[in-house]
Amino acid sequence: MKKNRTMVVVFLAPALIFFCAVFVYPILRTLVMSAFHVENVTSSLNQWRYVGFDNYQELMGTSLFRISMWNLVRIWAVGGVAVMALALLLAVILNSGIRFKKFFRAVIYMPNIISAVALATMWLQYVYNPRFGLLTTFFNSIGLTSLASVQWTDTVHKFWALLGAYCFGMVGYHMLIFSSGIEKIPAEYYEASTIDGAGQLGQFLHITCPLLKGVTKTNITMWSITSVGFFVWSQLFSTVTADTQTITPMVYLYTLVFGAGNTVTERNAGMGAAVGVVLCLCVVAVFLIVNWAIKDDDLEF
Repeated sequence: MKKNRTMVVVFLAPALIFFCAVFVYPILRTLVMSAFHVENVTSSLNQWRYVGFDNYQELMGTSLFRISMWNLVRIWAVGGVAVMALALLLAVILNSGIRFKKFFRAVIYMPNIISAVALATMWLQYVYNPRFGLLTTFFNSIGLTSLASVQWTDTVHKFWALLGAYCFGMVGYHMLIFSSGIEKIPAEYYEASTIDGAGQLGQFLHITCPLLKGVTKTNITMWSITSVGFFVWSQLFSTVTADTQTITPMVYLYTLVFGAGNTVTERNAGMGAAVGVVLCLCVVAVFLIVNWAIKDDDLEF
């Protein structure tokens, strides 16, 4: 038994050391750094100036940070509802016995294998372009000239144009997760319900949805994590770093740490760390609320 324990320790030690060095240490360092004023992430410890919770208080009093958090809430809530609904709908359709299922699944997932830079550029140049973009051409072809003349990337519409493009790229990822959950549901359940006279809507509401609670929790958690890390799309849809229509907390964190843009006059990696801690707490809060609200312990396949 003692020899087996030694072997377990020997084999687990490298992975444990790697995990602590790559994940645990940066998390603890970020948490500690959030209580200090740090001019640069590479500053030595003797250059750190302790400020306590001042970084958090200053963040809450900064209008640009509050705007970025509001943008994040809209991305998470509005985009989340749209993506989850469409992903679930597509997953149900693909698992309904249609032909060429693998082909359609690959097509829907394809935006996820394309670089975000390339995908955003495609939307900006070939979909939202006011002269020859897809939307302009489409609305002109059906006679809706008022919609064809809309400047989709102007100040009024930029956020929703950004959100629509981002959601388009994320549907396939969450569709695959829903699809994997549906495939695990025994076909006998649907056969028995059909014999009992249940229609497709009834099967969806009383079989598919209840048995997808665990998968739904996973999807919401993954969506929350990707929403918090929203960065590249915001940068590509903005002509300036801190555009209030597209700025997110991750972009604001970047400006604080690296001093990018003209809206942040002082670099403060400590306040950037505080932004990271706030975002982490938001994800944890969502995770706890989702696990409390969606209970699947009493479900069996």
